[in-house]
Amino acid sequence: MGKKLVAFFSASGITKTIAQRLSEAVGGELYEIKPQTPYTQADLNWLDKGSRSSVEMADKSCRPPLADSNADIAGADIIYVGFPVWWYREPSVIDTFLDSYDFGGKTIIPFCTSGSSDIGDTYLRIQEIAGGSAKVLPGRRFSANATIAQLREWTEKYNIKKR
Repeated sequence: MGKKLVAFFSASGITKTIAQRLSEAVGGELYEIKPQTPYTQADLNWLDKGSRSSVEMADKSCRPPLADSNADIAGADIIYVGFPVWWYREPSVIDTFLDSYDFGGKTIIPFCTSGSSDIGDTYLRIQEIAGGSAKVLPGRRFSANATIAQLREWTEKYNIKKR
């Protein structure tokens, strides 16, 4: 089933760990989505309404610049997009990523990490940003201790196996 890309944004390293395991589970290429200006601990303070992440998440049109635009979207058929849940949705840097590439004809499967928040209907927002010719599936939230076997089992429900 086509080439797979596991693209992810990770603020604390948890999503990166899950993305690495998912990449191994599906045999996909790994790509880290990085903001042009990395987030500091102060930027991530959700208790501070003036923190960078709070300001970005309050404005759904916010698109923080990316560090690069080197993801091989054109060469992939299935793109897993991973992120930590911020304010019950994907971080704004994910929206920038989705706006920066042509996802026409691609299948996008979101995955997220969170201590308690679920992925909810994030896939609907991702579908809206990625465009109508992309197919976005509902996706799933994973805890930090999700195993390669659990990730493989999850992808198999979409009939996507390691090639």
